[in-house]
Amino acid sequence: MKKRFSNQVSIITGGASGIGYSIAQRLGGEGSNLVIVDRDDESGKRTAAELNASGINTVLVIGDVSDEKVAENAVAQAKENWDRLDVLINNAGITGDPGSIWELPVTEMDRVYRTNLRATYLFCQKAIPLMLRNDYGRIVNIASIAGKEGNPKMVPYSSTKAAVIGLTKSVGKELSDTGIRVNCVTPAVAHTAILDQTSPEVVDYMISKIPLGRPVELSEIASLVTWVASEECSFTTAGVFDISGGRATY
Repeated sequence: MKKRFSNQVSIITGGASGIGYSIAQRLGGEGSNLVIVDRDDESGKRTAAELNASGINTVLVIGDVSDEKVAENAVAQAKENWDRLDVLINNAGITGDPGSIWELPVTEMDRVYRTNLRATYLFCQKAIPLMLRNDYGRIVNIASIAGKEGNPKMVPYSSTKAAVIGLTKSVGKELSDTGIRVNCVTPAVAHTAILDQTSPEVVDYMISKIPLGRPVELSEIASLVTWVASEECSFTTAGVFDISGGRATY
């Protein structure tokens, strides 16, 4: 099988588990060197060890993705180890506590914003200059169908994921005269640890909105992201790729 990412370097935030880990396995399996960023020290070390043991060159950065120094460190690791950066996957995200907007303190909005939007901004800001050196790059931001349609009792999550879509469109257009493509993916609900933060009622609501009647599999998201992150995705930028089981209405 052709390895589409041979000799490339990818940064994946939230790469120690869930969607991020599935993407790491796919990109690494097709030849990419990896910088995995995660806040969970134990999970991060375990994942990095597994990937390295399987022959995928992996460097681990532990820290909060909303911290500017963590973003700088991740890009520095790509530069110091391989002197290039080809792919950035902004995957780290949290749902936040469920509740109506009049019941949630503004600190909850601030918390979700930092991980979902501020971190995406920071990693794009720090990664793009290194990509521009080779006039090539692929940035894939993991948004959500909630960012397009809004989920009740999930205002911080829905609004920050909508902002990720807007950020993607802006940055993609800013870079349209370069070899860097910037797109986002909007999954429906998936079986990940993030569901542990979500009430059963909200999960049931989200699944009820999916015509295919089931959550999306992590491998299905990874398959789509892998193509969007590849050289084959050459004529789409500032785009939104739905993987919602038919839920998306636009």
